[in-house]
Amino acid sequence: MSDLSLDNVSVLLIWTAIAIYALAFVAYTVDLSRRGAQAVQAQDARERELVGVGASGRESIDAVRVSQDRAATALAARGAKRDRPLWARIGTSLTWLGLVFHVGADVTRGIAAGRVPWSNMYEFSMTGTMLIIAVYLAVLFRYDLRFLGAFVTGLIVVLLGGSSLLWVEVTPLSDPLKSVWLVIHVFVASLATALYALAFALSVLQLLQTRREHRAINAAPDAAPARVRLRFLRILPSSEALESLAYRFAIIGFIFWTFTLIAGSIWANSAWGRYWGFDTKEVWTFVIWVLYAGYIHARATRGWRGTRSAWLSIIGFAAVMFNFTIVNLFFKGLHVYSGIE
Repeated sequence: MSDLSLDNVSVLLIWTAIAIYALAFVAYTVDLSRRGAQAVQAQDARERELVGVGASGRESIDAVRVSQDRAATALAARGAKRDRPLWARIGTSLTWLGLVFHVGADVTRGIAAGRVPWSNMYEFSMTGTMLIIAVYLAVLFRYDLRFLGAFVTGLIVVLLGGSSLLWVEVTPLSDPLKSVWLVIHVFVASLATALYALAFALSVLQLLQTRREHRAINAAPDAAPARVRLRFLRILPSSEALESLAYRFAIIGFIFWTFTLIAGSIWANSAWGRYWGFDTKEVWTFVIWVLYAGYIHARATRGWRGTRSAWLSIIGFAAVMFNFTIVNLFFKGLHVYSGIE
């Protein structure tokens, strides 16, 4: 089989993976919708029961919140054995299937190129999104984060679908990329990005959950419970639990990103004879490091928790995406290998 035909196979596999991820997104969304509706019905029934035995409106809210927090703790417990909802199982199975096709696309592209497949924007995207999915599925063995499935698969469909439009033919590596540090530097940076993506998703949900919890706490004792449009929030862990998980993923991602900076400096010295040159990509990589260092430090030592902590995590990931897209596509520099010109 020729290199060209292998590359065609890779393109076919990647679009198949995108289609499967889209189906997984639908399955995860249906799961959240159904379970959210069931949670609302269960809460309404519980409140009617409490009112029937003479509990006040405030006692009703507090009792429901305690019940929800206990359920959320069980949901996020490590290695918990439980009956998994059908649509969540379907979504997870489809995500695994999509990953198989995704890996196949990445491998066939690498074989066609005769090198690691991450020397341009299209290949960066293919490998980076593959690692996001792989990290998400690996985390499921430790934490039940299937409630993130719709967000993760939706993000991958958008990123991978958009980057696939930037497809370019297989080209030889430029001289600076002909180094073992290409494998180390880019792979570790992609792992860090995958962990940052999970932290970002958890931080967004944390903000939504915090808003819902504040509404419940501040509601008048005799007021009817407010209807939450995002009903799936009722089945998620508490905002504190979401924040704690986001912080853990961000710390691990920060460790990988720190190594990315170190490996990049070593590579730069080998390729260009200097460890640091204020190239656009170098500057933005350092900016991202500073943002996440500030996030971790502020939360650990300054008590920046809750909403402020979540926004720092979101801003950090926004900088990662800016570095990956805008900097790669529109800024000139030694590190910009968009491959679309």
